[in-house]
Amino acid sequence: MNIEHSSIESTEQYVGVRLDPVENAIADLAAGKPVVVVDDEDRENEGDLIFSAELATPEVMAFAIRWSSGVICVALPGERLDALDLPPMTRVNEDRKQTAYAVSVDAREGVSTGISAADRALTTRLLAGPHSGAGDLTRPGHVFPLRAREGGVLVRVGHTEAAVDLTRLAGLEPAGALVELVNDDGTMQRAPQLREFADEHGLAMISIADLVTYRRRTEVLVERKASTRLPTEFGDFTAYGYRTIDDQVEHVALVYGDIAGCDPVLARVHSECLTGDVFGSRRCDCGPQLREALSRIAEAGCGVVVYLRGHEGRGIGLLAKLQAYQLQDGGRDTVDANLDLGLPADARHYGAASQILRDLKVDSVRLLTNNPEKVSHLEAYGVEVAERVPLTPRPNEHNLAYLLTKRDRMGHALPDLSGRDLNEENR
Repeated sequence: MNIEHSSIESTEQYVGVRLDPVENAIADLAAGKPVVVVDDEDRENEGDLIFSAELATPEVMAFAIRWSSGVICVALPGERLDALDLPPMTRVNEDRKQTAYAVSVDAREGVSTGISAADRALTTRLLAGPHSGAGDLTRPGHVFPLRAREGGVLVRVGHTEAAVDLTRLAGLEPAGALVELVNDDGTMQRAPQLREFADEHGLAMISIADLVTYRRRTEVLVERKASTRLPTEFGDFTAYGYRTIDDQVEHVALVYGDIAGCDPVLARVHSECLTGDVFGSRRCDCGPQLREALSRIAEAGCGVVVYLRGHEGRGIGLLAKLQAYQLQDGGRDTVDANLDLGLPADARHYGAASQILRDLKVDSVRLLTNNPEKVSHLEAYGVEVAERVPLTPRPNEHNLAYLLTKRDRMGHALPDLSGRDLNEENR
C-alpha cells in the first residue's frame, strides 16, 4: 500500500498559528458545525471548511459557498461511491495530488437547477444517506463526490480522507462535505488568515497531522500475529510479530525476561536499517546501537526492543536512502540529501511502537536513545518516558560527518565527537 509522506508530526501549532484539539473538531462536527482543517505546508498548504454531509443544511451550505470558490465536494468511502454507481470522473487521473473525483451529481427530485444552497445541501445529504440509491441522483451535476482512500489519513494525508475520518469519529455517516477557503480577492487563505477566519466565526481549526496523531493514539492499529522463542548471542528473547492494520507493515518486538516485573521498562525503539543492521555499514551507527541495546537489556535482566520496519532511511525507503548516500558522496549532509530528493529530513512516526508497547502492557519506559525528539513523539502517543538512557556513540571516518549532522541539525544528544579516536570502536 502506497502511503503518502507527511513532514509534520502532531503539533499544537501550524507555521506559528494556534491549533485546536482534534476532540473539539469532532464534537463540533457531531453538532452540525463546520470546522477548518489545514494540511501540511509542504503539501497543498491550504485550509478546507469541512462539515457533515449527513447534517448539511441550506444555512451551512450557504456559509461554505460564501467563503469559498463555490466548488462543493463530498468525500465518501469507496464502497459508498460504488453503491451509488459513481465512477471516476476520468479514466486517467492527472491531478497533481491524485484527488479522486467521481462523476458530479445533483438530486433527482426536490431541486430546481441544482446550484442553490438548498439544492446542494439536499444533494449532499443524499450522497451521505445510507438508504439513497443510484437512481436518486442525476449525472452530471453541481456537487463533486470524492473517493477517499481506505485507511483514511493514515494512508493519504489529504482533506478527502480527513473529511471521512472526522465524520466517522463524530459518530456520523462517514461522509464529509468540503470546500477550499479563499480570501475576498479569490486567493487561497493561508495559516494566519485561516486562524483569523476560524476565530471570527467561532470554528475549531485543526491540522491533518494532528488527526493522524489522534488516530494513532486512540485506535488499535496493530495486531499481534506470532510469538516465539528467539535465542541470540545476547541471550534468549521472545520475538513477537505484529502487523499494522492501516499499511500492513510487519514489526517485531524482542522481549527479554519478565517485563511485568520491571517498571519502568528498559526499552529501545529501533528504526529498520538494512545497511547498518544487516550489512554492517559504517556510514551510520544503527547496527552498533541495536547490538548495544540488546546487550544492555540482557544485562538488565528485562526489557524490550521494538524493531520498526518501514523506517529505512528515516522513513524514505531503501532506494531513496541509497540515492541520498550518493548525494552525500558529493558533499551533501544527511539532512540536505533527503531534502534535495524532495523528501522529508525525517518521515518516521512512532504510533506503531506505542501500540506495540501498550499491547505488551508497557506503560512507562527508560528509553535507550540519543534522540530527544523520539522521546517527545512517544510521549505524544501516550507512552511515559521516565528516563532517556543515552547510547554510546561510535564515530569512525565514514560516519563522523553523519553523527555531527545528527547532533547539530537534528538535535541528537551527542558529546563532542570531533576529538574522539576514530579507531576506538575497534579496540
